[in-house]
Amino acid sequence: MHPSKRILGTVSKELLGKSVLLGVTGSVSIYKSIDLARTLMRRGGEVRVIMSQEATKLISPEMFRWATGEEVVIELTGELEHVELAEESDGFLIAPATANTLVKLAQGIADSPLVATALNFFGSGKVVAVVPAMHLPMYHSPQVRRAVIELRNMSVEVIEPDVIGDLAHYPDVELIASRFVTLMLRGRDLQGLKLVVTAGPTREFMDPVRFLSNPSSGAMGVSIANEAQFRGADVFLVHGPLSGKVKSFVKNSVEVQTTEEMLSAVKNLVEKGYRAVILAAAPADYKFKTVREKKVESHAEVPTVELERTPKISSQLRGKAFLVGFSAETADSEEELIEKAKAKKERHGFDLIIANNVSRRDIGFSSEYNEVVVIGERYTRKLSKDYKYIIAREILDIVREELKNKHVV
Repeated sequence: MHPSKRILGTVSKELLGKSVLLGVTGSVSIYKSIDLARTLMRRGGEVRVIMSQEATKLISPEMFRWATGEEVVIELTGELEHVELAEESDGFLIAPATANTLVKLAQGIADSPLVATALNFFGSGKVVAVVPAMHLPMYHSPQVRRAVIELRNMSVEVIEPDVIGDLAHYPDVELIASRFVTLMLRGRDLQGLKLVVTAGPTREFMDPVRFLSNPSSGAMGVSIANEAQFRGADVFLVHGPLSGKVKSFVKNSVEVQTTEEMLSAVKNLVEKGYRAVILAAAPADYKFKTVREKKVESHAEVPTVELERTPKISSQLRGKAFLVGFSAETADSEEELIEKAKAKKERHGFDLIIANNVSRRDIGFSSEYNEVVVIGERYTRKLSKDYKYIIAREILDIVREELKNKHVV
């Protein structure tokens, strides 16, 4: 085994048994594709690389051979590489994709090994995604915009670039990898679903600088929102202050501070037609009865405070949308966790409730991992400890089945 392959599956096993073909073309952002190849490998995928001739002028194919442990294809021979690669690979990711490549893909101009290979993928109905990267005026040109539309009509996933100044930049490598992995594993199976997701803590202020809150990072809710958007849902994320490590890729979102602000935002979205709500946030249950307008001087007094309850978001949504709640409990056993969650499910009228034991330090708040129990009307299903983004995928699988049974999607 090539030494580079030792990283296979070191982050997750999502792509274990899957083969990804990575196409790279002549954009100066090509160096980022080395990290992309390695990221896909760490998630379990076998990665091979095909390069355009222009790409080989910017980076030696030897760099990609080192990164993947596989020979790099740069030309077609009597071995019919364009046929072999399409037959042996489960998905084709072209990153970066130049304007020249996008237009030729859309028109079927197979004058390069990369485009000829892509046509075989198109014909076999396999997953293809492209990541445009170029100067912004070129990306906005009529020819490229028309090519993007035509590619989407052919079910090609176009992962939009980040617009920075006058450049259409290669986006975040984790975004590309996550979106492509989800596309390979689930496709766009949530197309048509209008979904609200809440994430993170809320803050209830005593004065302008002090507040009640909790250790929620927002990672679980953001992972659900990201995954749902990758799968084609129309997602709106309502979140409190998020940890700096948490990456949201959701197009539509709003940040709130207090529980009442979160409730107001979610209610407005439900009234606008969002049919499912996943309440993954950890809103504060209490607030200060009196809020000081100026900072309490610590040297002058120890304030006496009185608390009152904040409104329960679920109580004002009951019966208005498909409602998924989270139950963060401290429990001495899984049985106790389930009993507490079932009681909360009945009390608040959730269609589904997802329970996790926050007395454990290895999962839940401020951790990359979670382990949950999903409780429906007639079943209880445990999702064993894994990265939150994988738990998010499994939660959405269950939500999708519930919504399908209720004819929501």
